[in-house]
Amino acid sequence: MGRLQTVYTVITMAFPTHRPRRLRRSPVLRDMVRETTLEPADFIYPLFVVEGRDVRRPITSMPGVFNLSIEHAVAEAKQAKALGVPSVILFGIPDHKDARGTQGYAREGIVQRAIRAIKDAVPELQIVADVCLCEYTDHGHCGVLEGGHVANDATLPLLAQMAVTCAQAGADIIAPSDMMDGRIHSIRKALDECSLVDTPILSYAAKYASGFYGPFREAAQSAPQFGDRRGYQMDPGNAREALKEVGLDVEEGADMIMVKPALSYLDIIHRVKERVDLPVVAYNVSGEYSMVKAAAQNNWVDGDRVMMEILTSIKRAGADLIITYHALEASKLL
Repeated sequence: MGRLQTVYTVITMAFPTHRPRRLRRSPVLRDMVRETTLEPADFIYPLFVVEGRDVRRPITSMPGVFNLSIEHAVAEAKQAKALGVPSVILFGIPDHKDARGTQGYAREGIVQRAIRAIKDAVPELQIVADVCLCEYTDHGHCGVLEGGHVANDATLPLLAQMAVTCAQAGADIIAPSDMMDGRIHSIRKALDECSLVDTPILSYAAKYASGFYGPFREAAQSAPQFGDRRGYQMDPGNAREALKEVGLDVEEGADMIMVKPALSYLDIIHRVKERVDLPVVAYNVSGEYSMVKAAAQNNWVDGDRVMMEILTSIKRAGADLIITYHALEASKLL
């Protein structure tokens, strides 16, 4: 009882001198003292590029997102730049897939051609190339298979080759998302050997085996044909392991670090930000996007308000940059 009495006494002594509501009285005051702010420069906009001409195919589970042929991807990239979004990240979907994902590292692959086209049209836009084999393999896994399992070390040279062909096509940043052990070292070595020493690596360092990826797998046509990816992506229950993964990637030469997904992993973003001195990127993934869209379409939430609140929370947790499908609509509001 004595402790409660002490707490109550302290509170009553502080009031009415301390009135936090004073700084919430008007929109101008709230803006002046806001601790976390968003701007279009915080966003990276994902694009799904497919073969063909005049393709703008809606992704049913992601309202407002499309599979785009190259000329439409260029138009989207131009719009992003006009809205102040400084970067796009590209995912390629080839017409032909095989066991080794050869179209992922082909010099005339879909993503390499898209990189060149966007760079020619919008040279000042930063292009991030997602490096992974899942969109290019006929089995949908992120590496080559041996005995029914993804072979880590046999996959590394293919990822390195994809990184090189994307960088040579004009990609400004290489972003390996496969979660193979040692891939940052292999990619850094391959880039350096090809005189691409200035090409930075954005590592998907803490990428969790998440249920929030479902809509992306429709968009990228990359669902595994058997099993799942829990053997190489992280267990959602682990936090210390994320810091270990981040530390290893930093040692191997990563220039930027990513946490994926974002919304259910705000604590991981915060811990990573406190641990490393590199830029931290968070991926506001497809399932997070689609939940907002579905709820808004049913008038269960104010879609714009919830979108901005989620993006603010990701930045507040420590993200320097946010990969998000909301990039264009959020930038219009900002």
